[in-house]
Amino acid sequence: MDILGKLFSSVPLVKVMKLFLMNPETGFETKEVATRAQIKDNSAKTELNLMHSVGLVKKSSFTKEVEVKTKKGTVTKKKKVDGWCLDSTFQYLDPLHSLLIGSDRIDRNELIKRLKPAGKIKLLVIAGVFIKNPESRADMMIVGDSLKIKTLNNIIKTLESEIGKELQYAVFTNDEFKYR
Repeated sequence: MDILGKLFSSVPLVKVMKLFLMNPETGFETKEVATRAQIKDNSAKTELNLMHSVGLVKKSSFTKEVEVKTKKGTVTKKKKVDGWCLDSTFQYLDPLHSLLIGSDRIDRNELIKRLKPAGKIKLLVIAGVFIKNPESRADMMIVGDSLKIKTLNNIIKTLESEIGKELQYAVFTNDEFKYR
């Protein structure tokens, strides 16, 4: 990631490009881009404007489900929002996809090292985006006792921002895993 960040002028730019390349059919609001890429709002605006100026992304309106609190509880409603989406006609889309998405994502030893602060993991199974199969139903399964779930969630959020895609994962205690 650091080498690509240097090649493309900044790590936030690479994160935002990966977000759109890994989610080509999805529209994002600027604030959501910042949140998903774990960058500051101003950086997201700067990178989106840069990507728009070269034609990689385009402005778009799309429908988004939002939760609205009412007197009777929370209701999900559809709302039309303005945001950004990948421009599928961008002339360098395939080479860019090959470079950013086709390159190795995260080394498995690096992944294990990153997950250590979450506790003692007995079993880690990786699939999906980690083995270049984005259509897989799950990306990761973690088995261990006394895992720090909050720490684990933070680690996974960081991984998601680097990969550019929301990870599907399951966490089991040893007993739960044996039962299943």
